[in-house]
Amino acid sequence: MEDKEKRKKDTNSFKSDRVTLKKEIGLLSACAIIIGNIIGSGIFISPKGVLEHAGSVGLSLIVWVCGGGICALGSLCYAELGVTIPKSGGDYSYVTEIFGGLVGFLLLWSAVLIMYPTTLAVIALTFSNYVLQPAFPECLPPYIATRLLATICVLFLTWVNCSSVRWATRIQDVFTVAKLLALVLIIVVGLVQIFRGHYDALRPSVAFEFSQDPSVGQIALAFLQASFAYSGWNFLNYVTEEIVEPRKNLPRAIYISIPLVTLVYTLTNIAYFSSMTPEELLASNAVAVTFGQKLLGMFSWVMPISVALSTFGGINGYLFTSSRLCFSGAREGHLPYLLAMIHLKNCTPIPALLVCCFATIVVLCIGETHNLINYVSFINYLSYGVTIAGLLYLRKKKPNMVRPIKISMLIPITYLVFWAVLLGFSLYSEPVVCGLGMVIMLTGVPVYFVGVHWKDKPKWVYRVVEKVTYVGQKVCYVVFPQEDLSETEPLTSSKATD
Repeated sequence: MEDKEKRKKDTNSFKSDRVTLKKEIGLLSACAIIIGNIIGSGIFISPKGVLEHAGSVGLSLIVWVCGGGICALGSLCYAELGVTIPKSGGDYSYVTEIFGGLVGFLLLWSAVLIMYPTTLAVIALTFSNYVLQPAFPECLPPYIATRLLATICVLFLTWVNCSSVRWATRIQDVFTVAKLLALVLIIVVGLVQIFRGHYDALRPSVAFEFSQDPSVGQIALAFLQASFAYSGWNFLNYVTEEIVEPRKNLPRAIYISIPLVTLVYTLTNIAYFSSMTPEELLASNAVAVTFGQKLLGMFSWVMPISVALSTFGGINGYLFTSSRLCFSGAREGHLPYLLAMIHLKNCTPIPALLVCCFATIVVLCIGETHNLINYVSFINYLSYGVTIAGLLYLRKKKPNMVRPIKISMLIPITYLVFWAVLLGFSLYSEPVVCGLGMVIMLTGVPVYFVGVHWKDKPKWVYRVVEKVTYVGQKVCYVVFPQEDLSETEPLTSSKATD
């Protein structure tokens, strides 16, 4: 991770061969990326955690609705940032642009090291568990089998993403439709149950019977569980440079996708409670499968297949977007320069994709990952808050910057108030989990000063990095891409008048 300018100078010999990222993400694919990344394994895992911490059916439904509302507030902030600083990389690019390299690197470090590999591992394990569940109806699938199938799925989708951006986006489109149809099936069956009078758990007198005394700390943890299901709402901002007309299609996709997902999630949870008591839901290891077994009879096999399709598309979406985060970090000089290169013909960031794939497989091999949902959600919310605070800072620092979208200041302030309360009580309720998240993020400080800030490293370090980069280029057939400055430069008033 040596000096960015030196590394660009060292690769001038590739200039004539440089290519650019392809703009193949239209409005439909942009919506599919947001919906496909949000709807992964979360809606099939988090209902149990939300109900456990909320303590009642009624409060858990309120958490789901409010969680979607908070995502909507955050997405409005990201829409402004995305069209004002239209670079790929999302939170990382905005924070680096606003607060400088160290803060941006810490977000990048925590995301690459733990957040996205762990999330990908959770989704991949959910995929394998649901695929194997019909073969092991009376017990949990074998440990080795689930890990092996999850690894094969990640490797296959990495190959697809390395081969073609078009293939990856088409898979995302198709499986987004499939996962929406799966949730629509759950919602329709649940509504039929309600019309038949099976809604005892949803009656107000029963819905707000608490299994435990509610506390602000437990409610905060319920929101963290829900946030895992909603995570991914900002992922379109990671691929801004591959969107057709990003200043138009990015905000449009956000405005369409977030309300749709919130509606679907809320109705899905209502459907769950139309057929299961709170005790049954808490006892279930696969909520959708239990739902199907109770209501679909001989067609109960539809649910594990539907969940498998949903999670398969979620893995593809996370690989697609998280690899662009590595790509953006390497382009800024915060990660090895090889990760900023793309395939000469396919125009895909193969080195970045391989790193994401390898990190996910390592997490899969470590052991159980489901217990890390609170932990990952904490880091997610921390990065969201820092990014949206950056929006307020940018308003003050550069008031004359042209903003195609300019939201009310009340929106980011409201989000940050909620964010501060949520994180504060999460730290109070789970100090070890949240504290470990902070520690891992802060371990990036010495890495930043040694790897990025320290410019005068010994010459042998540069020679080793150059050799590795050269070998990596030959193996992956990649070159450093040209940047489309017409789309990636932040707008200024002087530029707008040219």
